Amino acid sequence: MQTLKQKLATDRFVITAEIAPPATCDAGDLVTKAAPLQGLADAVNVTDGAGARAHLSPVAAAAILLQNGIEPILQLTCRDRNRLALQGSLMGAAALGVRNLLLLKGDDPKQGDQPEAKPVFDYDTAALTAVAVAIRDKNELPTGKKVGGRADFFIAAADVPIDPPAGWEPKSLKAKLAAGCEFVQTQFCMDAAVVRRYMARLAEHGVKVPFLIGISPIRSAKSARWMREKLFGTIIPDATVARLEVAADPIAEGRTLCIDLMRELATIPGVAGVHIMAPGNEAAIADVIKEAGGLKRAK
Repeated sequence: MQTLKQKLATDRFVITAEIAPPATCDAGDLVTKAAPLQGLADAVNVTDGAGARAHLSPVAAAAILLQNGIEPILQLTCRDRNRLALQGSLMGAAALGVRNLLLLKGDDPKQGDQPEAKPVFDYDTAALTAVAVAIRDKNELPTGKKVGGRADFFIAAADVPIDPPAGWEPKSLKAKLAAGCEFVQTQFCMDAAVVRRYMARLAEHGVKVPFLIGISPIRSAKSARWMREKLFGTIIPDATVARLEVAADPIAEGRTLCIDLMRELATIPGVAGVHIMAPGNEAAIADVIKEAGGLKRAK
């Protein structure tokens, strides 16, 4: 079977999805949650304490998905572990066969259900990426100590599409790619016109890397407004909110909007696929992928 890395090197329109591992000590609970995505999503992100709430370890969750025929993308945040623990998590992931990584800052504990939790942030994402790259490319830790075995990491950069103003340059993204990131997953951007202009500007600056645009089957106008207000960088057009507001069946309308957007994004040069996130509505992801059908990306 082709890996995510191999699929992103083809003209296939790649679809990744995201699930939050449940708060459980039973691997079967995670398998049940992820099973509808098997054979549909090209890879599945497992979050790391999303919303600053405790759940099953993402390293364990990624390994469980791998054992059950689902290619995982392991999210690791800088929030909860010092450098020793993060280095150990990276080595542990590699030993378990986990290749794909998305390294993130992590949500502020004050936003979660245990606000007294102490954040660590011993590393920032740039430093953590450098460690992952060194383990992958040099088989060594920051101290120079050699690491046994092999880590075939395929590292994602997180990005936030914008409608680029005159003179804007993708300095932050370029720095992530120079550090060793090889593909991109973005925050929610439900506006194909913004994506088209953003990708064109990236091309002008020589950025050529597979982009997976973050989208969602939004459940309601209320959800859309909440996402715009609470989730940094989220772009949802007013027209989308209005369609959800007047829809007789907002859930069905949200899925239709998501599918239509996928088909339009597939026509945009530089867009390699989508990353579907649906917090609180994860059951809708498989339906959206099925209804969208096989898509090819633009040349």
